[in-house]
Amino acid sequence: MNISYNWLKDYLQFSLSPQETADALTSIGLETGSVEEIQTIKGGLEGLVIGEVLTCTPHPNSDHLHLTTVEVGGDEPLRIVCGAPNVAAGQKVVVATIGTVLYSGDDSFTIKRSKIRGEESFGMICAEDEIGIGNSHDGIIVLPGDAPVGMPAKEYYNVKSDFVLEVDITPNRVDAASHYGVARDLAAWLRQAGKPYTLTPPSVEAFQIDRKEGGIDVTVENTEACPRYSALTIRGVEVKESPDWLKDKLTVIGLRPINNVVDITNFVLHETGHPMHAFDAAYIPSGKVSVRTLPDKTPFVTLDGQQLELSDQDLMICNETEGLCIAGVFGGLRSGVTEATKDVFLESAYFHPTWVRKTARRHGLSTDSSFRFERGADPNNTIFVLKRAALLIKELAGGTIEGDIRDAYPSVIEKPKVALSYQKTCSLIGKEIPKETIKSILNSLEIEIEEETGDALTLRIPTYRVDVLRDVDVVEDILRIYGYNNIEIGTSLKGNLSFETPTDRANALQALISEQLTANGFHEVMNNSLTKRAYYENNALYPLQECVALINPLSNDLSVMRRTLLYGGLENIAYNRNRKNNDLRLYEFGNCYRFDTGKRNGDKLTLAEYEEETHLGLWICGKRTRKNWEAAEEDGSAYELKAYVENSLKRLGLSHQRLVFEPFHSDIFSSGIRISTHARNIGQFGIVTRKLRKDFDIDSEVYYAELNWNAILKETANHEVQFTEIPRYPAVSRDLALLVDKDVTFAQIENIARKSEKKLLKEISLFDVYEGKNLPADKKSYAVNFVLQDNEKTLNDKQIDAVMKKIQLNLEKEVGAALR
Repeated sequence: MNISYNWLKDYLQFSLSPQETADALTSIGLETGSVEEIQTIKGGLEGLVIGEVLTCTPHPNSDHLHLTTVEVGGDEPLRIVCGAPNVAAGQKVVVATIGTVLYSGDDSFTIKRSKIRGEESFGMICAEDEIGIGNSHDGIIVLPGDAPVGMPAKEYYNVKSDFVLEVDITPNRVDAASHYGVARDLAAWLRQAGKPYTLTPPSVEAFQIDRKEGGIDVTVENTEACPRYSALTIRGVEVKESPDWLKDKLTVIGLRPINNVVDITNFVLHETGHPMHAFDAAYIPSGKVSVRTLPDKTPFVTLDGQQLELSDQDLMICNETEGLCIAGVFGGLRSGVTEATKDVFLESAYFHPTWVRKTARRHGLSTDSSFRFERGADPNNTIFVLKRAALLIKELAGGTIEGDIRDAYPSVIEKPKVALSYQKTCSLIGKEIPKETIKSILNSLEIEIEEETGDALTLRIPTYRVDVLRDVDVVEDILRIYGYNNIEIGTSLKGNLSFETPTDRANALQALISEQLTANGFHEVMNNSLTKRAYYENNALYPLQECVALINPLSNDLSVMRRTLLYGGLENIAYNRNRKNNDLRLYEFGNCYRFDTGKRNGDKLTLAEYEEETHLGLWICGKRTRKNWEAAEEDGSAYELKAYVENSLKRLGLSHQRLVFEPFHSDIFSSGIRISTHARNIGQFGIVTRKLRKDFDIDSEVYYAELNWNAILKETANHEVQFTEIPRYPAVSRDLALLVDKDVTFAQIENIARKSEKKLLKEISLFDVYEGKNLPADKKSYAVNFVLQDNEKTLNDKQIDAVMKKIQLNLEKEVGAALR
């Protein structure tokens, strides 16, 4: 937001320089990015002087140029070649001396000593467009005869210099989105800093109704969207170009002047921070305005000619038959004030922020008005703003105010009440601040002290401070005015014995796995928690109804909270592969969100219905190894991903023996494995479906794993790392060649074997799978290796045979396995 230094001083008299002002504003939370000097005429007419043409003769080598001598107040007259047809002796003119820089739009050129058709020229006699005071190029500027020779042109044309401060307004500080708002905040700082100042708000004491009868009536049909609507009627105005002072005010902050009435509404907006709108009363023939919504898909043309289809949730300002303006957002093409306007209907309202924000986002509109209404205007300032604009209109456009002010305000919005403790204030700030200093800061911020009892204050907060609703908000305001730099760092340090919190443990383990994955060639990615609604439509694994939807999304691409990390990673893969970066190993730690419809309690929403979990996602795509002198080219695979998953879980204390792997299919995995323990599900991995890859335009296999980090932390909460010596007794290896049905998995065989022998069986591995010749069509052969070991003694053949026999019998019984 641009703030004019000169405009600011219309309300606040102070002695800070522009840069000092910027530093002060930054210190109180209104960060000022830059300070730029601006002049009403570009270049400030530097180097231009008023001169008098003493002689004017034809150029000997040209039929249209003239040789002139011009007195500019120097030691001697200047000899200047001029091509203007209207130049003549005795004229008072504007002269650009050597070294002067003249501007034409973004281009500039410097006046130099030159030779034109053989005759030397020591300057230039200027036309209007050449110095930026007009558009005419018909001839040179001829000034009145009393123009003082030698006077700098910037003094003659009263060129003013100003400084524009670029203030970055945070969303909670809409109260400072105006010149008076910034002046009010700066005055509080000046008071605390002990610097002289005088704060003078705009006055409306001269306001009066010219004619009690008449005026346009107002009806508010939707009081939720429009809690207050104030308006008045001014008849007999003369709409014309604004005076220079008003045009200069708007131009310096980057606004284009339009006409005096529209410029006044823009001026008042940037003066007070309260948006308003002026209508041509000719488009309100019935003399009645209603604030309501219109039927869905009603066509509407905005002031800039854009054709829209309205929603039935768009609040409109209407006459009896049509909408005139989208409330708080944009005016209509037909009802705007033009030079043909004779009567004006002036609006100053308070629209509900949510309604304005939804409408602005729905139609992709962003205006100065919607910016302020979305963040919260002052509901108790509408009448003041209305009077301020009406007085300016009468001053600059004439007219008479007809009828009383219409003010629809059925439910008055009171100043919020906040209880503030001195003890809590000083505790949060970290310094004992005198009570009188706290009260002085509160008074300077226009926070009313309603009652003081011992160590506490009861405060009334101005309604323009929409961000101050709690005692901690007041403490923040006190601290920013008192000064963050005034809170000293103590000379002593207090501490206690440290202990590990669950958060510390979670962060440490996350760092551990991050380092492990990075060491294995993975790159970490970070994606937005907001994602596309389309990803979850017709999704069986992650149904749309279980997504946490945003009430007021910025766009369709950011309308729901993610249920899974998968889609963000696929976007990363597509982006990289489109740029020829094909071999990818990615991982992400991120939060996922779920709305549990089963916990819904009627129409009332509660936090119990929402779940937030941290997940770990891993993606593999492309080649595992590229062809080189010592290794053949190899594609990535689900088995490679499984190894990374198992190694990560093992590093966290989840051994393979504690995990259960079960195959499953879904609309995101063409072949997937679900990982669980006996207590909880901790994740899944598999091959992403061809359809999903096609949606992201990925032409290579993608292998994806998603682990529930919260569940893993719970599963490993009591895990302790224990060290044992290397067993002194040898391990024994035995193989079984098993003939099983095709639908039997190795996971089933492994589970059966481990249940058969829990103490001696240490490892199980599958080293061969065979299907085909010499086997029945519905059978396959598994070659499985078993490692047995007793930590206390050497195993003998009898014990080994007994264990293997038990495993064999259980396999035969449960899955029909037979020895080959």
